[in-house]
Amino acid sequence: MAISVRWLLLGASAFACLSPHPVLAAQGPGATVSAAPGTLVRWTAPGTTRCSMKGRSWAALHETCYYPIDLLQKPALITIARWGTGQRDLAHISVVPSDYGTESIDLPNIPQANPSPEDLKRDSRDQVLLSRVWSRKEGPPRFALPLGAPADPLPKGKSFGVKRVFNGKPAPHLHTGADYATPVGTPVLAVADGTVVVAKDMFFEGNAVFIDHGNGLISMYFHLSEVKVQAGQEVKKGHTLGRVGSTGRATGPHLFFGVRWHDARIDPEFLLEDPGKIPAVDRVSR
Repeated sequence: MAISVRWLLLGASAFACLSPHPVLAAQGPGATVSAAPGTLVRWTAPGTTRCSMKGRSWAALHETCYYPIDLLQKPALITIARWGTGQRDLAHISVVPSDYGTESIDLPNIPQANPSPEDLKRDSRDQVLLSRVWSRKEGPPRFALPLGAPADPLPKGKSFGVKRVFNGKPAPHLHTGADYATPVGTPVLAVADGTVVVAKDMFFEGNAVFIDHGNGLISMYFHLSEVKVQAGQEVKKGHTLGRVGSTGRATGPHLFFGVRWHDARIDPEFLLEDPGKIPAVDRVSR
């Protein structure tokens, strides 16, 4: 099968793109940290128990708040809060523009290259199912950072956030996960304990698995050659979910791995590495 992938514009890493853009000035108290869409900010302080941002509130992870910035977030100044021993501290995230680049992909003669009306209806049903996943009530966290690898060995991921052009036609959505060039048949592994909420063949995603890890974290694994779990099943970190394949809209075998945290689409690479590398709030104000 012929594969042609051409990079038109490759953005630098998300944080490297921040420097040319001014940080929005906060009008209230608290430190200000700059971040790009698709990244996140952490806030560690002794006694931290709860976190909030944009009307959402959640439990801290080991006295640390993590604030994910959705890939589609426009430039803005976002107020964040943390609670400890009865006190509320405030800080701000200045969201600045970042261009992840554009990728041109030549799809082979597969249904996903030219979907029929019935194919698009099937995809619409898939998205209705996923809308229920994104709106699930957030349970207690069942994970710690960094997450486990979704495959072993795991090569460097690529293509998060890119604008894609399929056979000359721009895709309507950005790429919300990372692609890993793993060989066909490689076991796909759960990155943490959780509950399988979707395990099925989907039109664009192919054989796909979605896991709820609590604390609003959903992990997703696409294009599998086979699925070895079912919806409702409890899994442990490292559990084999299936095997790498090329089902759905794919030009060849690879693993798509993505995460959605508090309904924000972020680069999964940040959750697979040392969390100490994530930009942090360095002071507090009440």
